[in-house]
Amino acid sequence: MSRVIVIGGGAAGLIASWRAASLGAEVTLLEKTSRLGTKILISGGGKCNITHAGETEEVLAAFRPNERKFLRPSFYAFGSQDVLKLVQHNGLKVYTRPDGRVFPVDGTARDVVDSLVSHVRRSRVRIRLDSPVLGIEKTEPGKISVKTAQESFQGKVIVAVGGSSYPKTGSTGDGWEWAKRAGHTIVPVRAALAPMDVTGASTNADWRPGVALRDVTLSARQGKVFACWRGDLLFSHHGVSGPCALGVSRDVDERLGDKVGLEVDLEPDLTQSSVAQSIMSWARKNPRKHVISLTIERLPNSLGALFASSLGQDRHRLGQELSEKTCFRLAERVKSWQIGSVAHVPLEKGEVVAGGVSLEEVDYQTMESHLTDGLYFCGEVLDIAGPVGGYNLQAAFSTGFVAGTSAANPSPKS
Repeated sequence: MSRVIVIGGGAAGLIASWRAASLGAEVTLLEKTSRLGTKILISGGGKCNITHAGETEEVLAAFRPNERKFLRPSFYAFGSQDVLKLVQHNGLKVYTRPDGRVFPVDGTARDVVDSLVSHVRRSRVRIRLDSPVLGIEKTEPGKISVKTAQESFQGKVIVAVGGSSYPKTGSTGDGWEWAKRAGHTIVPVRAALAPMDVTGASTNADWRPGVALRDVTLSARQGKVFACWRGDLLFSHHGVSGPCALGVSRDVDERLGDKVGLEVDLEPDLTQSSVAQSIMSWARKNPRKHVISLTIERLPNSLGALFASSLGQDRHRLGQELSEKTCFRLAERVKSWQIGSVAHVPLEKGEVVAGGVSLEEVDYQTMESHLTDGLYFCGEVLDIAGPVGGYNLQAAFSTGFVAGTSAANPSPKS
């Protein structure tokens, strides 16, 4: 019987421990905090975007080429439908939004965690909470020693401790230190799905924290647009958050050595010409109204003044004074409202981070280290960061499944 120690009780660790135990391994799950699945609990604003529906290749296409290549065997071994069958086994009902994101119907993230933990408990995994690992060390071929303050263990080890985003959840980068000691390369860590601080946001009297724009497109520009994301955009105390901000944050952080501007398309389904025609039609119907009243109609009242300030003197014009040229100028603002420049992308506030254990040093068929027999990596500790939309939880589930499968079976290296 294989002895497997799984370090980390998040998405990857729960699946890895369940899978290894279901194949007959003696599994111990070590979690440094007092509860399991903490980062799952805060995902999707507590609603939990479980995974992303769609064909496997469609889901893989959301990742960068090197990540896609690495993840392909795992996604085919344990895909989104496999995840949903597992969580639905205990009666949890799910639904798929038009954008492919899958959520519980009437439940919350807690229900998702409870469903996963029930599988882990039924498979007789020994769970140790409040058990931070002090270190790991290779003792003999295929066996690793793991020490906590209370106990020590020996066997195959699966590192599933996550990255360093939201450190209060227990993800503090421990796995990267252990990997470095084992000779692994750690790709520099950067923010991925994170909010963004915007220059001037905290001092602008017109900025309205907590206000959301629904179904807009946020673009990041450095001379030309290099990243964009369509969805909801949330204004925060220091900048922007929500799906749009998270969707472009990784690309923005990589280019932040130079000025990066953010702009919003308030009418992503319309061309600039169509918007201009709409403004001209409004002007004919409202000859005595100021343009600012049109901007208030288009936006939440609390953002009307902020948008109006971008119109300059044009906001004081009456409908009867709008020339065709002015209407096109106003339409340009609607299609590319410049809300500021990015000052900072806070890594610690991100849902996931990019960077981590180099994919070139891990066997993508087994998740086993190329450098140390019996040592496996899965989940966010790896250099993988997909976009917002359930992709990262799926990557954690899939790589955790493969790591658990491999650790439970005799290694071909042994």
